[in-house]
Amino acid sequence: MSADLNGIRLAVIGGDDREIHLILELQKLGANITAVGFEDASKIEGITYKMNLLEVVSQIDALILPMYGIDEKGLVKAKHSQSPIVVDREVLQAIPTNVPLLIGFARPALKSVAGMLGIRIIETASLDQLTILNSIPSAEGAIQMAMESSKITIHGSACFVLGLGRCGWTLARMLKGIGANVTGVARKLAYLARAEEMGIIPLSFSDLKGEIGRADFVFNTVPQLVLDQETLDNVSKDVVIIDIASKPGGTDFDYASKLGIIATLAPGLPGKVAPKTAGKILAQVYPQLILRHLTTIMDHSFNLGVEVPKE
Repeated sequence: MSADLNGIRLAVIGGDDREIHLILELQKLGANITAVGFEDASKIEGITYKMNLLEVVSQIDALILPMYGIDEKGLVKAKHSQSPIVVDREVLQAIPTNVPLLIGFARPALKSVAGMLGIRIIETASLDQLTILNSIPSAEGAIQMAMESSKITIHGSACFVLGLGRCGWTLARMLKGIGANVTGVARKLAYLARAEEMGIIPLSFSDLKGEIGRADFVFNTVPQLVLDQETLDNVSKDVVIIDIASKPGGTDFDYASKLGIIATLAPGLPGKVAPKTAGKILAQVYPQLILRHLTTIMDHSFNLGVEVPKE
């Protein structure tokens, strides 16, 4: 569903290649875009490029930060920036209270300061419409990594998918589609029943230690320690583990290394393996969020009889 962003002022701050494609898509929808942290990227005609974040945030209608958020010190990960970009208290104080801040993950420190300043944070990484669409490049990327790390084919292999959430279902379906014998590991009985209906071998986490020895590939989507030392002691030494949960993942990587097991943490795959698709996915979701917020602000201001300033 397309959205009209004609005349709406957006700032895209840092990120990776997916943000470049997001900018292109938002521009097609009519948005006036200022990009901060893209000095080393190819310039897009019609986009305003800035290096100073502070001079930008007071002149916009919505602020877009990367999906993986910012670190504890406010540093924005920016692949194409020549200098550090920091969202500190001074920057947050300069953001008008009616301007939403869209970000994948917001750390507690950011939430705390934004709450005190009355800034609305919209966390997008947990939104169903975004997570389900992002599960496609995530699953493809995980499968690609598994193939590159193994001497056997996925077809005919035993693949364990830990966690049948929004990404786990997509991954299990893709693996089954290319001929793998897929075991879906979950806690909820409803998920196990759905797995059986789909032709996926259902397995409870309580039974994982006893069954994981038959796995050729293990794909973890659970952001908790599920592949602990006791579980890793039971896996085949030839197994390949691809952990796509958010950092620090759900695998004891140090112990896996001691055992000589290939185990890779690979969060944020959409922006790495398919940035163009990932950017277009963001562009499907973000305009609706921005317009919904701005409409709410306008309706609230109309009811109060006040005018929302543009400057």
